[in-house]
Amino acid sequence: MRTEITINGSPSPAVTYVAWAPVPARIRLADADGATTAVNVRLRNQNTRRGGQVVFFTAISGTGAPDLRLSLPINGAPVDFFVAGQFGRSSTADGDGAIDVVDASTNQVLSLTRLMVRIRKNAVNLTTLERNRLLAALATLNDRGMGRFSDFRNVHTNAGDPEAHGNAGFLPWHRAFLLDLERELQQIDATVALPYWRFDRPARSLFTRAFMGVPDSTTGTVQFSSDNPLLFWTTDGTVGLVRRPQFNTQTGFASVIDEAATLGLGGAGIQYGRFLRMEGNPHGRAHTSFRGFISDIPTAARDPLFFLLHANVDRLWAKWQWFNRRFDVTSAASYSFLGSAGSPGATRVGHNLDDTMWPWNQRTTPPRPPTAPGGDFPRSSLGSAPGRTPMVRSMIDYQGVLVPASRLGFDYDDVPFEA
Repeated sequence: MRTEITINGSPSPAVTYVAWAPVPARIRLADADGATTAVNVRLRNQNTRRGGQVVFFTAISGTGAPDLRLSLPINGAPVDFFVAGQFGRSSTADGDGAIDVVDASTNQVLSLTRLMVRIRKNAVNLTTLERNRLLAALATLNDRGMGRFSDFRNVHTNAGDPEAHGNAGFLPWHRAFLLDLERELQQIDATVALPYWRFDRPARSLFTRAFMGVPDSTTGTVQFSSDNPLLFWTTDGTVGLVRRPQFNTQTGFASVIDEAATLGLGGAGIQYGRFLRMEGNPHGRAHTSFRGFISDIPTAARDPLFFLLHANVDRLWAKWQWFNRRFDVTSAASYSFLGSAGSPGATRVGHNLDDTMWPWNQRTTPPRPPTAPGGDFPRSSLGSAPGRTPMVRSMIDYQGVLVPASRLGFDYDDVPFEA
């Protein structure tokens, strides 16, 4: 006998990536040789001591368990279930997690499905191999200034500033921006997930020549080790980065309010509009804790550190959402401006819940910017969200807590999923 598991709609290894949010899966008897009735099977982690671990659900609203017993029809009809990464037990390499299916009566192994619990992690906790895969993917995307990264650099400019900053859409827009980049990196190396720089704590291992670089004490030009793939990082036709930290990167951290204070910004009513003050502090102060590219809007995205900084901004929003159950897109507590541009009480176009977001909507008529680099939002084999022209609302319920189809396919190492 033999069983077959499909995850995210396919048995292909290209889609066997999960995070904390449950994803749909199916199992069937692919070969019923020797069976005369339905076969009772047990799904479990192949090795509970190492690699990414998963939990199983019969319904998303249920509780995940490390094993699951199912009865499989002899005619090969599929049986549905859900699978997710076990919180706190993420992968470090492709296929280091695996689902065993065993015959419940004989304990015979009927199939083995390898997968990866792919999670956005604190950059200081990456293994050397995880770090190197990230850097190699970034360098490939940049391709010494001739690659796809130029679109990301050209989006985050003065022209695009009103689309991304100073209004309610600041957090959703940057969530989309990060996800776009992450999906492009995953086209290069499917194991990559964007790490975050937790800027309210020391991050000594991040600011090294082997990772994000060390500035020259005179010029601020960032220096990399000879084997760092970012060595020839090129933007605007110029090789190199300028970044001068205004804090001791070996012992100190950015001059920002800490995580607890950030999570308290929503006030007594736990309102998104009040939490949004984090755009100034910690977000803005994290940027201005340096001099150089990353300190100014029109040049910030030239520096790869920008994306690790913003991954932490997004993580803080994700954690605030989780603590306070702020996933309901019909509630102003989750997002300030409901409706769309032009409706009563609306704000600038691009910042209302039902507005599409530039540049992915390819709108270039005023007040949108005159160009829209990068094209439509990239597809993912893991799900259809957020679509090719995402709305602001597409970024709110990112785990699919209330609407499973809205799941965006990423999670943070310290923000669990709870239905």
